[in-house]
Amino acid sequence: MTDEPISIRPAELDDINTIGFLAQQIWPVAYDGIVPPEQLQYMLNIFYSPAALRKQMVDERHQFLVVEQGEEAIGFASWSGMTEPGVFKLHKLYVLPGEQGKGLGRSMVQFIFGAIAPEGARVLRLNVNRSNKARQFYEKLGFHVVGEEDVPIGNDYFMIDYIMEVALTPV
Repeated sequence: MTDEPISIRPAELDDINTIGFLAQQIWPVAYDGIVPPEQLQYMLNIFYSPAALRKQMVDERHQFLVVEQGEEAIGFASWSGMTEPGVFKLHKLYVLPGEQGKGLGRSMVQFIFGAIAPEGARVLRLNVNRSNKARQFYEKLGFHVVGEEDVPIGNDYFMIDYIMEVALTPV
């Protein structure tokens, strides 16, 4: 463990390769035993290719952040507003396996709360795979399950998810 400081910063287009590289390291561990390897590779390609990340940042207006320890990126997240006023969606929240359990996920969610509160946010929503232990992490942060959905992603694959939400307290 290094004593380098942890920082969270907004991501830029120059961070696309870093985010994709992190996803390639995190996803095989995060989804081991949950998603078949062929589906995992398919999902990495459609969500984390440079073109896909650029589209999310530019066309879909997803905001990304990067967590760094010193100069090394160790996690990332993304979110965006929804069409429903006051509702925002957390699309991604990932930390390298060796860095989990240190409060980084909580810090990223708090960063996002701080970013969306001035925009009138009242709810932060997310999807989490119904077999993923990350559900318990989100519950510790105050999220609760409000529904389920099976999202078709192409190639006869589905994301089998819970929909979770947390209400933001007015500042």
